[in-house]
Amino acid sequence: MMASELQKPIKKNRGFYVKMRILHKGRQPEKSLFFRYYQWILWFSFTLYFLTSFFITNKPITLSKPRASGSKLSLPSRVLFESVNKTSQQPYLKNPAMFKDLKIFIYELPSEYNENWLSNKRCSNHLFASEVAIHRALLNADDFRTFDPNEADLFFVPVYVSCNFSTVNGFPTIVHARSLLFSAIQFITKNYPFWNRSQGFDHIFVASHDYGACFHAMEDRAIDNGIPEFLMNSILLQTFGANYKHPCQDVENVLIPPYISPESIRKTLEKAPLTGNRDIMVFFRGKMEVHPKNVSGKFYSKRVRTEIWRRYKGDRRFYLQRHRFTGYQSEITRSVFCLCPLGWAPWSPRLVESVALGCVPVIIADGIRLPFSSAVKWSEISLTVAEREVGKLGQILEHVAATNLSTIQKNLWDPAVRRALLFNDHMQRGDATWQILTSLYKKLNRSYRRSRAPSQ
Repeated sequence: MMASELQKPIKKNRGFYVKMRILHKGRQPEKSLFFRYYQWILWFSFTLYFLTSFFITNKPITLSKPRASGSKLSLPSRVLFESVNKTSQQPYLKNPAMFKDLKIFIYELPSEYNENWLSNKRCSNHLFASEVAIHRALLNADDFRTFDPNEADLFFVPVYVSCNFSTVNGFPTIVHARSLLFSAIQFITKNYPFWNRSQGFDHIFVASHDYGACFHAMEDRAIDNGIPEFLMNSILLQTFGANYKHPCQDVENVLIPPYISPESIRKTLEKAPLTGNRDIMVFFRGKMEVHPKNVSGKFYSKRVRTEIWRRYKGDRRFYLQRHRFTGYQSEITRSVFCLCPLGWAPWSPRLVESVALGCVPVIIADGIRLPFSSAVKWSEISLTVAEREVGKLGQILEHVAATNLSTIQKNLWDPAVRRALLFNDHMQRGDATWQILTSLYKKLNRSYRRSRAPSQ
């Protein structure tokens, strides 16, 4: 009888239950009070187990309550919350309040220092336009911006010196940069006490030009001119950087990328995704002088671009073009390797465009220092070829293509890498302005206010 009872199928119920039978010599005794209590404990234990398992498994990510500025969430916390809940590809930020206390005051200068220059649309879109992009992003960064200069850690001076397109060839001229900046300092000195009290030690300027705050396109002239004395105490956000001692970076600085429109990148990637077909092995479009010595007697690109043209113009692996083409970004999305040789300066906007559009940058500029090295692992997403090795370029790239190209591309196509090099009008977590604030936060020892704050 016991065997036949064990073989009977158990009826299905909707929920989880435990059924116990106590058999004694073929007879089932009545359930005692102890037994009922024991059965109830088992039911309760199993129910509690499954309920807690369900809620632990499905519990949403919670964030610590951010500090409030008025009625608003702090920007780092707000951006973190949105990115965690909406964009799973965003990298996890270990400390969402990493610069929650940073306060920046933006001087309101007369329009001739900035706004008037925007009448030319190129002012906000050309390769030096980071000075405009950073200003806009900071104006919109409510939780970092303060309207009370007495509570500011740092002071941003928004002067656009790169928007004078009066030259015959249409390139921006910066001959007026020193006088315009000096005039701006005179204005803030006359109207505010904060420059004089620190001698500009806690003030920030943007120098997004070939040789940064030396304000000249030719290196020898830039070195001769040097950084203006009135900027020597300040913090400079500049595109020029060298990994050796150089007079044009002999000042407190944060290295930033050249400006590339994030909107142009987005539109290009809509038509040709990163992982699409790449039928061009090696790409470069730009100035390649047949005779590199110009009228001033200087050799453009230290002859590197000329050497590339002479050696590889007939090589089917190389797609080299010397003339401008407005749709060149579509060519980058078709290319595996994109050459980024020096011009007059070592850096180039091609570096950012190559990364943003998924083409492995081949950097040919000895001694160049690259921006945001803590966020962008350049050695894992790019190649560096010495200027003297240009003659071996084909051989070098063939070797990479046959060995570790897929690994480099995987690293390069990480969305966080592209994000770190692009400026947005409204700062996004991890973008170029975010990286700048991260660097500035490490320089708060320069804050006059903090240096006068009583120790806790």
